[in-house]
Amino acid sequence: MAHFVRIDENNIVVQGVVVNNSELLIDGVENEAKGAEFCHNLLGGTWIQTSYNNNFRKQYAGVGYAYDHEADVFIMPKPYDSWSLDSNYDWQPPVAKPGSEGHWVWNEEVGEWQD
Repeated sequence: MAHFVRIDENNIVVQGVVVNNSELLIDGVENEAKGAEFCHNLLGGTWIQTSYNNNFRKQYAGVGYAYDHEADVFIMPKPYDSWSLDSNYDWQPPVAKPGSEGHWVWNEEVGEWQD
């Protein structure tokens, strides 16, 4: 099965579907464009394939994720306003998470990790 997501005009994922691999075949070879066209013809909109196993486009995309056309990756929603995106397209806190054991939770109000 292949997984596709529909993105809106802001490149935000708004819907996901699972498509039978047979809908992607051209001369027995899977073709992403054919799958995207199948989704478009059925549901409208712009569709991009995502990998359930994170084999391409960084990670599996869910509703709310953003698609970066230039890097060809999906980026998870920003968890907190103070966090920034690193060169690997992962959100990083302004203060590193403590290395000690414990159940650390980010407190955006005070800008620190709390156990």
